[in-house]
Parts: sequence; structure tokens; C-alpha cells
Amino acid sequence: MHDSTGAWELPEELRMLQQTVRRFMEQEVKPEEDKLPHDATEMPPEVLMRLQAKARSLGLWQMQTPAEYGGAGLNLLGQAVVAEEASQCRMGLYIPAAHAFGWDGPISIFKGTQAQIEKYALPVIQSGEKTFVAITEPSGGSDPGRAIATRAERKGDRYILNGTKIYISGVSQARWGLVFARTGPSKGRDGITSFIVEIPCKGFSYTKVPVIRSYAPYEIHLDDCEVPVENRLGEEGQGFALAETWLVHERIPYAAAVIGVGQAALKLAIDWAKERHTFRSALADKQAIQWMIADSEIELRAARLLVYQAAWRGDLGHDIKVDASIAKVYATEIAGKVVDRCIQIFGGMGVACAMPLERWYRELRIKRIGEGPSEVHRMVVARELLGARAPARHG
Repeated sequence: MHDSTGAWELPEELRMLQQTVRRFMEQEVKPEEDKLPHDATEMPPEVLMRLQAKARSLGLWQMQTPAEYGGAGLNLLGQAVVAEEASQCRMGLYIPAAHAFGWDGPISIFKGTQAQIEKYALPVIQSGEKTFVAITEPSGGSDPGRAIATRAERKGDRYILNGTKIYISGVSQARWGLVFARTGPSKGRDGITSFIVEIPCKGFSYTKVPVIRSYAPYEIHLDDCEVPVENRLGEEGQGFALAETWLVHERIPYAAAVIGVGQAALKLAIDWAKERHTFRSALADKQAIQWMIADSEIELRAARLLVYQAAWRGDLGHDIKVDASIAKVYATEIAGKVVDRCIQIFGGMGVACAMPLERWYRELRIKRIGEGPSEVHRMVVARELLGARAPARHG
């Protein structure tokens, strides 16, 4: 990843991929987005289908999905590159497929049986339809291993699920999803099992939970919800073990995507600062504005390198739990600061609904909570450092 001068750079194939995604977003996606109302959360179906067909032809389809199953099979660094570029369009992350990034049901399904892969994963890969993953509960989401109270009791050839999940995305459009429930007496992660739950399903219902972002997640209610044994993913108690690596790796494209939003916001602010004149000179001539722009660029570059390093180490097979936490915390917090500065540069226009900045501001506030809040990730980092460096106790 070094050129002849010793400077770090992306491999040539990823630079080409980066340019492909950038052109696709600028030439195909953004013109369609510009036709949408400011609060739109979806493309019209006919437009989405056309864009997804184009994405398929460019190889931009199901980025995480292994190539043998019809996906792009990108490594973590490749996923980070695509996520940063795609996120600079409002709908960008949803064009390569409903599960280009994020809680990707099919990824876990690949650890299931061949029958499960054929019945559930492959149709989703082909169609791009959404699935969902239900882990978080009202009792807490930051420590799911202990917070999960949803129960799954086996009765003959079925499991009966009872409990509540909250802040679950994509439920209303999904044909199926993964639900994590407790099947054993253990209060830790080894007592949790994952189930494929089809929709509609007797005893399964959901309600919308309005939040500050443009689209709402859902609360899921499981009231004697019956799931056949063959829909259990893995053995009892293996739910978290099946998803463990995936849960950590997901933070890489998540962090890269917010950097893309920050970069797009900064570009808008730079263009505005050059054009806007106050007190007989351009905003760009004001030191206060220059420093906001400079700090934003410095911090975004630092965040990008943290994400790339975490992705690179993950691709080499290293444990990146700490790396991913560092990248996620820094990227989400910096992106929020950058968009806040950009709003300040625009003044009143920055919070106008006609501009994307106010929407990005709301979205990025949630990013500091999603995929684990900043405080939990700081705890992960601190425990690693203190555990490794703490002096031995005697006596």
C-alpha cells in the first residue's frame, strides 16, 4: 500500500473501485435524489430498480456477500472505500443492495445450513430486499449478552418466542429477519440463540418508533411467536458466537460512511465560503472560517486513516475489536463536529430543510449511539489497555 515515494495509498484496484462508485453516485444517483422531497426516505420503486440494475452491471452489488453466492465479496478495506463514497449521496448506501452495509442478515445465514442459505439468503441477494436483525431490547442494548430477556422455549418441533425488541430497522419491508433470544439458564452470551423469523408470523407484530432521523425504526412484539426448529441458526447457545466477528467488522463500513458524510458537508461549506461575501470580503478570507475548514479536513483525514488501519488489520486476520471501537468512536464524533461547523459557516441556510446539512446533523447524532454508544467503545479500549498494562497483584 505504499508508492515509490513511501507515501501510503490505496491499492490500485481499490482506487479504481473508488472512482467507479464516485462516478456512479455523481452521474446516476444524485440526479435522481435531487428530484426527491427533502424528507424522502426511499427512491420510487421503478427508479430504485433501474439504479440497482446499473449497480449490478458495475459489480456494485451486495458488497459484503461472498462472491460464490453472488455478491462482490469485498474485504473490509474495500467495504470502507465503497461506504465512504456511497454515503455522500442520501440514498447511496441503499443502491448497491438493501444490505450493502449494515445489519446484513444473509452474512450470518452463510453460517447456517444449506437449506437456510437457499431458502432465505439467496433470494434476498438476488432481489436486494431488506431483512432485519433484532438484538436490542428496552432493557438495554449496549450489553446485549446480559440485557436480552426475550425467551425462546422449545416445544416439540417448534420454539415459542416471547419478548420485545426495539429500534429495529427495516422491519416493515422485510420478508424475514434474525431474532436473538435466550434459550438457556445462562445470563451471559452463551445462553443466546438466533432464529430466522418469517413475516408474517403468528404472534409477531411491530410498531413504528419515531426518532429524530428521517426514517423510523420499529419495536417488535413477540407474543407466543412460533418458529420451527429448522429456523434455528446454529445450535442452541451459539447465537452470539455466530455473529461475533460480524458484529465487530460491521463497525468498519459504519465508520467509513460517516466520514463520507463529513467530506460531502465540508465540500459544500468550502464552495459556499468562496462564494459568500460579508463585510466586503469573501467568507473564505475570514480566519475563523479558514480554521473551521482546516480543522475539519485534518480530523477527517485522521478518522479515515484510523478506519483504513482497522480494516487492513482485519483483512490480515487480526482481532480488531479495539481497532474497530477506536475508529467508530473517532469517526462518528468527528463527522458530527464537521457537519456542525459547516452549518455554522452557512448560517441560517445551514438549518434550512432545502439543504442536506440539517438532515446529516440529525443522522450523525444517532451514529454516536448506533453500533454501540461512544462510552461503551471507550470502555472496550480502556479495558484492553488497563488489562494489558495493569501491574500484577501479590499476596
